Amino acid sequence: MNPRVAPLLPAAANNTRIPLAVLTGLAVATTVMACSSSPDKPTDAAPSAPLKPSVSAPATPSAPAITDSTKLAAALLAARDLPAGFNPIADPTQDPSAPSGPDADKPDKSHTDPAQCAAVLSPISDQQGGSAAHAVSRFTGPNFSSIDIDAASYPSTGAAGAFAHVQDLFGSCLSYSGTDADGIHVDYKLAGNDQPAAGDASVSIRATTTSEGLTLISDVVVAVVGSTVVQISATGQQPIDPKVLTDVTVKQVDRLRGAPGM
Repeated sequence: MNPRVAPLLPAAANNTRIPLAVLTGLAVATTVMACSSSPDKPTDAAPSAPLKPSVSAPATPSAPAITDSTKLAAALLAARDLPAGFNPIADPTQDPSAPSGPDADKPDKSHTDPAQCAAVLSPISDQQGGSAAHAVSRFTGPNFSSIDIDAASYPSTGAAGAFAHVQDLFGSCLSYSGTDADGIHVDYKLAGNDQPAAGDASVSIRATTTSEGLTLISDVVVAVVGSTVVQISATGQQPIDPKVLTDVTVKQVDRLRGAPGM
């Protein structure tokens, strides 16, 4: 298998919902499974649940926007705040020196149908422009798992609009498909997920990505904290422990509330 892009690479070239390090590891895992005489059984995920009704952010933000991306980045959780075994990885979109793989110059055959669904779980600032500051942190963990955190802070009432836009996208992309950069077919499904309310308003979903018999599950929380929208996505071949995701979410919300400018 070509390690440049594992089979679960998001369909859009600029969609970064699953880290490259995790995808490369999954490419290895898929090869091992294909050569094994007794491969592991596919993940038995919980039955899909409908998305919950849309949630509105407060009309008046509880705190002003953070206007410095460096300060916003400092307000995101670090590896020491996460469960043991998670380590930071470079963001290729922010670090031009990050390796792009030996076959990075091959033609990109990716596409998504419907096209707008390529933005699902992309950083909030990519989904909704106009942010005053934005930041991303990515971590890879045991068994090809990952935790991705991104945040965007908006002037005026922009956070409420961004939060509404994210939910609209979820609702219009419950089931879609596409191909990765190598032209390999990928299926995506979104469903509701139970997580306690967080921040000033929040929603939670489960995104399931399947390709060539391999499945990844992303449990996601999107929350509004003052004028900032934060997205936390935990991805792996098995769902994350809900209590762990809750703990990470609470820590991240508290960190943003205490950030300079909040």
